[in-house]
Amino acid sequence: MEKREPLFNGNYYHIYNRGNNGIDIFLETENYYHFLHLYAKYINPIAETFAWCLLKNHFHILVRIKENEEITESDLSYSTTEKPKTISPSRQFSHLFNSYTQAINKKYHRTGSLFEKNFERKLVTSEKYFQQLIFYIHNNPVHHGFVKQMSFYPWSSYETIVSEKPTLLMRNDVLDLFGDKENFIYFHKQQHSTNVINDLIIEY
Repeated sequence: MEKREPLFNGNYYHIYNRGNNGIDIFLETENYYHFLHLYAKYINPIAETFAWCLLKNHFHILVRIKENEEITESDLSYSTTEKPKTISPSRQFSHLFNSYTQAINKKYHRTGSLFEKNFERKLVTSEKYFQQLIFYIHNNPVHHGFVKQMSFYPWSSYETIVSEKPTLLMRNDVLDLFGDKENFIYFHKQQHSTNVINDLIIEY
């Protein structure tokens, strides 16, 4: 079995995974809400989120893992009763996926794995990668034919970024990266080559 690199504090990552053997991981609307609720519980304490998108059989998330001094240990939740000896961002993502799998298995009377065994993580190393990856994540529902334009898709961070609603998403940082909201919207309306992020993207 291929061993994945741990998630290191202070680094930016594209996190993604899909259903085991490509099966759907979101079966109805409330599943999306529940995943986001668990994400806030397990991941928000250890990471800043810049973009996300949930599709029927896979998801994409762009995060920065917080430095240890930025993490408040009392905010952490675990899917097991045993408190870990050290704070592990990788383990927090595992808690998220395990907790969600348990909920889906119970609700739909299924057993076994819901996700592929190891979630994928790609290190983001440049601002250009970062910017293109945000576009790629938001454009995923269009790319897969779910909607004609990304603003129509309800399960991504696109609408959160262009709205004024309170959010834990790093909205201002994202808008600053594009210059302002108008440039963010303009950039997302253009066609972009994915060549610059070919090693960061995945097709399902």
